[in-house]
Amino acid sequence: MAGWFRQILHKPKKRHVRPHTNTRDGLELPSQSSSLPETEESTKVPTPNPADTESTSSGSRWCKTYDVCVCHSEQDLMPVQELVSYLEGEPNGLRCFLQLRDAAPGGAIVSELCQAMGNSHCCVLFITPNFLQDPWCKYQMLQALSEAPGSEGHTIPLLFGLARSDYPPELRFMFYVDGNGLDNGFGKVKNTVWRYLQKFS
Repeated sequence: MAGWFRQILHKPKKRHVRPHTNTRDGLELPSQSSSLPETEESTKVPTPNPADTESTSSGSRWCKTYDVCVCHSEQDLMPVQELVSYLEGEPNGLRCFLQLRDAAPGGAIVSELCQAMGNSHCCVLFITPNFLQDPWCKYQMLQALSEAPGSEGHTIPLLFGLARSDYPPELRFMFYVDGNGLDNGFGKVKNTVWRYLQKFS
């Protein structure tokens, strides 16, 4: 038993002695090795910063999935698709949500719309005679207004094929884009969206 204790006691002593003898080397090596990564990290830290500043400048745009959520009547799908293709086209293409194209199959219609509006910076209301007669479109309009109350440029009404007298009373406090011009007001809508996005840059 005494031999076992001596062997056990002698082994740790040798192990303790070895680290003590090597601690001088060991302390120098970690300090050198730790100082090297620190210097490397310190040299690496400034380099991502410019990229980070660029990403933060555009990061507010990319924090949401879409730039524009387009609300419309299903009967106006053809002109709405023209609007979306114009907004998504280059230069300065925008990310658009078109419900019939981008909604998840099997998802609840109301929840898909609310999620899309919450994940979009702006909302374009494609207001036509069909839009005014559709209760679902009125729900979309009220939902868009409730998403960002008082936020100028968030909700963009596009009056298409209607007179000013037919403009919905819920929107009378904001200007609309006249869709009866040469480009159907698409260019003004795109410029308005980009002007709104620049607020976050």
